[in-house]
Amino acid sequence: MATRGGDANSPDTIVLINGLWLTALSWEHWVDHYTAKGYRVIARSWPGMEGDIEALRRDPSAIGGLGVEEIVEHYERIVRELDRPPIIIGHSFGGLITEILLDRGLGAAGVAIDPAPVKGIFVLPFASLKSAFPALQNPIERYRAVALTLEQFHYGFTNTLSEEETVPIYTRYAVPGPNHVLFQASLANFNPHAETTVNFRNDDRAPLLLIGGGMDHTVPASVTRANFNLFKKSRAVTDYHEYPDRPHLTIGVAGWEAVADFALDWARAHAAGKSTA
Repeated sequence: MATRGGDANSPDTIVLINGLWLTALSWEHWVDHYTAKGYRVIARSWPGMEGDIEALRRDPSAIGGLGVEEIVEHYERIVRELDRPPIIIGHSFGGLITEILLDRGLGAAGVAIDPAPVKGIFVLPFASLKSAFPALQNPIERYRAVALTLEQFHYGFTNTLSEEETVPIYTRYAVPGPNHVLFQASLANFNPHAETTVNFRNDDRAPLLLIGGGMDHTVPASVTRANFNLFKKSRAVTDYHEYPDRPHLTIGVAGWEAVADFALDWARAHAAGKSTA
């Protein structure tokens, strides 16, 4: 794959945004991969989750009320501080955040991998609801942060692997996640001011690629395709690509390099000429 060129207008930075129940550590292989290609890579966790992972696991109470808007503003500040619009790549809830940032006029190009649903998607498959159930099962706990069990993580993130193969992945990457963001996304269609709202007819946003996984339980490919169909209402460039055999944690299981290279090659090709953040 080609490395970054010397065009003064081309993006020189990639911002990676992690999803729920993970931190920026989930991007560690992508950071090395893109850095080797000559890019500055910024992978920072959600606000309040950037410290020691073991400490977060022991006491996640500080992030229990973390919401979508606070997360978006966190990454918006990061992007606006850059000298040049970056390529923004997000996974899962990070994909949703990527879509919101592009809608706000940020970035040179964006890639949303298995993105959480934006407001406007009304039908969620059973597998998606089952994956979210640990957080949604008790509305009284909507401002708590909870962790997934190994069994839940295996079902939602690494179902193409054995549970034995999942153990080291779970041990390294899984952390408690704030229930609040899931409640916000799940109830968005009943909220006229939902935090997950985007303008699907925004013709001025940066190009957007959505990537779906055919074996994804948490955000099934049908949900990502529904996202894509909504964004197609814009005249801005919008594409969809599907990997039929990949699970939700497509960024961290074997074969991730192909996904990383496809995402970058697409973003490089479509970010040409995009020169303002």
